[in-house]
Amino acid sequence: MFDKAARIRTGTLPPAREAPDAADPRVSVDLAHLRKLEGRAKSLNFLPRQPSRSALNGRFASRMRGRGLNFEELRDYLPSDDVRSIDWKVTARTGKPYVRVFTEERDRPTLIVVDQRMSMFFGSVLNMKSVTAAECAALAAFRILDQGDRVGGIVFGDETIAEIRPQRSRAALNRFLTAIADANSQLRADAPNVAPMGLDRVLKSVSRIAPRNHLILVFSDFDVITDLTRKLVSGLSRHNDLVLGLVSDPMADDLPEDLHLVISDGQFQAEIHTGNKTVHRDLREMSQGRLAEVLDWQRTLGVPVLPLSSAEDSLTQMRRLMGLGPR
Repeated sequence: MFDKAARIRTGTLPPAREAPDAADPRVSVDLAHLRKLEGRAKSLNFLPRQPSRSALNGRFASRMRGRGLNFEELRDYLPSDDVRSIDWKVTARTGKPYVRVFTEERDRPTLIVVDQRMSMFFGSVLNMKSVTAAECAALAAFRILDQGDRVGGIVFGDETIAEIRPQRSRAALNRFLTAIADANSQLRADAPNVAPMGLDRVLKSVSRIAPRNHLILVFSDFDVITDLTRKLVSGLSRHNDLVLGLVSDPMADDLPEDLHLVISDGQFQAEIHTGNKTVHRDLREMSQGRLAEVLDWQRTLGVPVLPLSSAEDSLTQMRRLMGLGPR
């Protein structure tokens, strides 16, 4: 498992066995497809000052923080120094006034978290949710690096998790895109049935890599969340700019009442008739309950939630959510 994660991260994992529709970019993405998004990404904006209509500057979302300050040194107080920079603890201990000198960070690190679990391998209108998450992550990565900030990411599937620490380099960006493409290539209808990786493990990795002063973007359907998930999200948002990209499919909001579905986990099959009112109600409550819980984090935790749909072009909806309007 760990060897597989390392090979996904470095781009040396052999490609998955191709499904008949693997070439369709609405179903799966490869590295070439993600690289083609670079030109389109230039129309986005991840700088701290956001348009008034941006979801990142809305009722529940404070302005994204600017670049932070790095501690440089302690030195003797000079008459021209701002008294607010005096370090009173050191001054009291030494009996001489000292000031703390800071330098502004040259860039702000960004960590982009991309969900490529089997729960994302679903779409009823345009794209698979996994494709929407991959495209949005690539668009954000290109634009953030172009702005001069460091970019890295965490790409996770049901069994593997690949970590690319934020760097201001094209090589790091390529490793991130390669990790996304390789993880996406593992999604297929006949994939082995395994227990999905919970978000708690992923968010703990995020906390380790980005303890504070990062921009953290998470693109996921937020399947398998617990009470601990909420605590981890709350903790990350206190010390970072955390933005949640909630990827969903229209069928979660408007489940048809006349569907006859045959679903499989790769080993067993089951038939579902949504014409049965009880079955329809249970499925609807299950799909909408998770979405409602994540959306409520915006109200209770003050974390911006960007509702992303697999039924719409990725760049178009990201521009709309960021208050940029149509191109």
